[in-house]
Amino acid sequence: VQLQASGGGLVQAGGSLRLSCAASGRTFSIYYVAWFRQAPGKEREFVATISASGGRTYYADYVQGRFTISRDSAKNTVYLQMNSLKPEDAAVYYCYAYTVRNFWGQETQVTVSS
Repeated sequence: VQLQASGGGLVQAGGSLRLSCAASGRTFSIYYVAWFRQAPGKEREFVATISASGGRTYYADYVQGRFTISRDSAKNTVYLQMNSLKPEDAAVYYCYAYTVRNFWGQETQVTVSS
């Protein structure tokens, strides 16, 4: 499985962005997918995850209620809708597919201006 993250950019505080994680490979549908982020000088941290079926999601407390993770199996893509963005959400975001095997995707940069 190869993962390509996109959708990052510059947004004002309070604004929205939608990140996409597009996957190649027929077996992508069996993978759970998560988003992580890493800000300069900080450890990489968990943001959200979605089950293989898309029926279960889980969020970090600091994004709960503002971010929504979803997946479109027909497009082999997982999305992260980010609303009410805060300056502290600025980071490099990564998608991560996991099951018996694990794969990290390329990064996409999110910048939030105050």
